[in-house]
Amino acid sequence: MTAPSRMPGPYLLLAAALAAGVAGGAGTVLIWRAVEEPRRSVVTSAGCAVDQVAQQALPSVVTINAQGPGGAGVGSGVVVTIAGAARIVTNEHVISTAAGGKVAVTYTDGHSTTAKIVGADALTDLAVVQPDDPSRSAKPIEVTDSGDLRVGRPVVALGSPLGLTSTVTSGIVSATDRYVRLPGEGASSTHLIGAIQTDAAINPGNSGGALVDCSARLIGINTAGASPSGDAGSSGLGFAIPTALMQPIAAELAERGEIVHPSLGLQVQEISDAVAAQAGVPAGLFVQAVRSGGPAARAGLRAGDIIVELDGKPVRSPEDLVRAELSAEVGQTVQIAYERAGARATAAVVAERVAA
Repeated sequence: MTAPSRMPGPYLLLAAALAAGVAGGAGTVLIWRAVEEPRRSVVTSAGCAVDQVAQQALPSVVTINAQGPGGAGVGSGVVVTIAGAARIVTNEHVISTAAGGKVAVTYTDGHSTTAKIVGADALTDLAVVQPDDPSRSAKPIEVTDSGDLRVGRPVVALGSPLGLTSTVTSGIVSATDRYVRLPGEGASSTHLIGAIQTDAAINPGNSGGALVDCSARLIGINTAGASPSGDAGSSGLGFAIPTALMQPIAAELAERGEIVHPSLGLQVQEISDAVAAQAGVPAGLFVQAVRSGGPAARAGLRAGDIIVELDGKPVRSPEDLVRAELSAEVGQTVQIAYERAGARATAAVVAERVAA
């Protein structure tokens, strides 16, 4: 990103309060991601004929071994059709240790092959892999629209938790449209938008595997699990990237090798309730910098403004801005309500692609 414009002089009390770092309560839930190694479990569910679902879907699910300068790991992947060709979709964090090189893919029939990483995106945690010698028995899985999901519907998760290939678990859709922030390398983060929450057991190694419905149709890519602090296994809180998000990103990764996400051209910092009360300003997002010539700058926003709403919804953390950007289409207008020197105003900011 190009160098943003600097914050003007006023707001000294607010800047001091932000610098002081008034902190909130410590979190009690650990969000973890998967890549690993040995058990095998097949769980039945009253809502699904899990054995039939497994028989249909397992040939489309693979185990991925990645190794490189950054280390080694084991995860899962799913054979899908992208632009008329059979490719493997997985999580970016599954293949990230391979440093853009090749990975090893093992199919459920035992066939193994090397595979090329076609494209990967750390922000949405998706990647596309092309096997050098695909298994003839591995047909692309049928993909369905995750937008039709309802809470309570039975689902089946397939993958290689702890390196145990062809593992199947089942449960229900616990919630939809979840936003989950995952820790990344260094200061980076991954953001799951509109994620499917399920109580089907998802453990390290399940990442990149398939979440399917009772007709063995793909509805999501298993990505992460959550557990109380101190625990390391599944506690019935699993998250999957929905196919509605996966499909367009996978198609772009297959075509371009990367994703350039829409941006509003803002750098912000949270103003908590405590900081807001101390500084006498509204809680929201303090604009630290505005990218010169970017969408927000053209709409009139400046460093020092305080954003209070995005498209009519109150904002409380920088993740609200990230969520809005990842959800936006290029050319889409986002209405930003902000306060400047005690006066409220609204700016129409058009999202655009900006290279990092």
